[in-house]
Amino acid sequence: MKKIAFISGTSGLIGMQLLHQLIKGNEYDSIISVGRRKLALKHDKLVQITGDLAGLKSWNLEEKLRSEDIGGIYFPLVQAIKDQMVVIHAYCSLGTTIKAAGSKEKFYQVDHDLVINFASWVKKQGATKLMYVSSMGADPMSSVFYSKVKGETEEDLKVFSFDYLGIMQPSILLGSRNEFRLGEEVAKILMKPLVWFKLLKKYRPIHDYQVAKAMIHHANEPKQVKVEVISSAMIQDF
Repeated sequence: MKKIAFISGTSGLIGMQLLHQLIKGNEYDSIISVGRRKLALKHDKLVQITGDLAGLKSWNLEEKLRSEDIGGIYFPLVQAIKDQMVVIHAYCSLGTTIKAAGSKEKFYQVDHDLVINFASWVKKQGATKLMYVSSMGADPMSSVFYSKVKGETEEDLKVFSFDYLGIMQPSILLGSRNEFRLGEEVAKILMKPLVWFKLLKKYRPIHDYQVAKAMIHHANEPKQVKVEVISSAMIQDF
């Protein structure tokens, strides 16, 4: 059986690392990137399908794949999916900031609604496992809007009853972002000693590639639980 990875959020810090690790690794035969626009990246294993993610639930996967198919090279992939001769895992690192989104409402549309749309759609395609990048401190009852939204998203993802839902809760992320986040950069500087002296694993900053590698590891490891919250400390251990 072919193994396929669906991934969304590839323009973000973890998403870029995740795509890199998926392409470099041998866990999957094909990688289907789901996004608003195409990345300037080509690889034999990578297929990019694009469109308005707000309407993702109505996307027809076969039509999307055929529209990208030059010379019939994706025919075996399309046929395998149609015949359900595939194992599908999904990876979601969709997310933004209130500043970048422009308002709390638009932030919620990205960090909650688009994530739920993706989960619903990949479940429909036959995905058995979903790995989701949340955040340390996520709590639907939190007084902090960011943490509250992340917590609500975690809870709503559980409703889909994947065979396995892995919820990553990393601390502050180290890596090269496309956008500048002042608060995050200040926090990185203040918390650098925790990295140098390997103190307080739960709180110290963590590299983007560590999160990406841990996601792939947990998705491909046999699991006895349906939902697992993977803390920043657990990612550090990995």
